[in-house]
Amino acid sequence: MNAPDTSRPQRILVVDDNRDGADTLAMLLEFLNYEVRTAYDGQQAVEQAAAFAPDLVILDINMPVMDGYEAAKTLRGGEHGRARMVLVALTAVATPEAKDKAMQAGFDIYLRKPVDGGELTGLLDRILH
Repeated sequence: MNAPDTSRPQRILVVDDNRDGADTLAMLLEFLNYEVRTAYDGQQAVEQAAAFAPDLVILDINMPVMDGYEAAKTLRGGEHGRARMVLVALTAVATPEAKDKAMQAGFDIYLRKPVDGGELTGLLDRILH
């Protein structure tokens, strides 16, 4: 993971089909002075990432249209895939197999829901600053 561009606010894309959860997390991140966008399925995540160029994507696994595994693979490839974009799986699925599958799909970090706010902000500080 390369150091992000500090000449602009760090960009985070939050992706979860639970709209309330995604929107609440986005509000928290905006309060922490990140530039944030939300998407509610994997296909929207891919489209938003192409337009928004996030530094970090927080991505649920089990979603309609395109699941998080496929979205991660797509984000890692193609014209909008960026090596320095950090992919964080934030999911209720907590099996070793699911974690292995997430890492194979291109995720950098695997977090289990519900994530502790302090854990998440500490992680973002380490990665983005």
